[in-house]
Amino acid sequence: MKFDVSSSELLKKLQVASGSINPNPVLPILEDFLFDLQDNTLTITATNLETSIICHVEVLAQEDGKIAVPAKILLDTLRALPDQPVTFTADIETSGITLKSSYGEYKLAGDKTDDFPQIPSEDEVNVVVLNNDTINNAIGKTIFATSNDELRLSMTGVYVQVDFNKIIFVATDAHKLVKYSFGNISSEITSSFIVPKKGLTLLKNAVNDEEEISMSFNKKNVFFSFGDTKVICRLIDAKYPDYNAVIPVDNPNTLVLGRRDFQNSLKRIAIYANKTTNQVILSLTEASLTISAQDLDFSNEATEQLSCNYKGDPMTIGFNAKFLIEMLGVLESDDVVLELSSPNRAGILLPSEQEEGENLLMLVMPVMMSN
Repeated sequence: MKFDVSSSELLKKLQVASGSINPNPVLPILEDFLFDLQDNTLTITATNLETSIICHVEVLAQEDGKIAVPAKILLDTLRALPDQPVTFTADIETSGITLKSSYGEYKLAGDKTDDFPQIPSEDEVNVVVLNNDTINNAIGKTIFATSNDELRLSMTGVYVQVDFNKIIFVATDAHKLVKYSFGNISSEITSSFIVPKKGLTLLKNAVNDEEEISMSFNKKNVFFSFGDTKVICRLIDAKYPDYNAVIPVDNPNTLVLGRRDFQNSLKRIAIYANKTTNQVILSLTEASLTISAQDLDFSNEATEQLSCNYKGDPMTIGFNAKFLIEMLGVLESDDVVLELSSPNRAGILLPSEQEEGENLLMLVMPVMMSN
């Protein structure tokens, strides 16, 4: 097996693929890239059994072949080289690999490809074509709300619901919930599945600017294809909770205020909150919002007042400041709307203006106030 390629071109593709290589894999072969060279196209595959990434790069081939290449040493070598043509040669019999640059020659030991896991293929899939911005947006706005609790397996991923010409992304950890939906897609499909957080993070990092993304899925896997890259994620096999049941419908009390002012105030007040609960108290009256926190163990307390537009009964409600700050960081509108029903029911946080065809809703559970 032998080919010539630009070192920076190869490095770019390897860095994308390396996202799916875990630092301490269960099998030694999972530390490798699978190189498969056919007709001037090198296919690079990497997997951690949950997420697989496949990239293609055009090379000048002299001899086709297939070999497993240790990822770390190859990446480190290419990172240390300035951009230049390199010649990659592999002896399939001995699995010996030689890399030649204008500086010299580097030899490393490859592996046989027989042990490399079988990558899932797109059998019996449904396909939806998405705009790259839309999917980036959907991932960015939901992924932070997923749970890290492995006992609640379904909540460790993002729930994707395809409903004909609309797609809904939902994430929750039982304390906060985000529902982001967008239309303007054409599909004849109604289906749903749960994508692991890690796979979506890798997808977001791998996507280039200008491309559409083809999302195809079956019962076990979802395949995201764009340009010369494919990201394959094994779906989470679990039932997602009925998220609509926890979204309060009747919220007569409405607070409208500047997003940045609210977020900055919360950041300052949170310094004085109890470090276990991160509880801040919002006291609402017609024209003002008072944000306060106290940590009785250390005799710390802080209070700030913000001007706002509030319609509803006077109310005092407690929230986890960390959650609110995180949510406000994901919202992009200048003003935000906080809809409330009562101090013991979830609050709904919304952007004051929604993009056409998009709908974003965030829910945060209150922290019960102790008397």
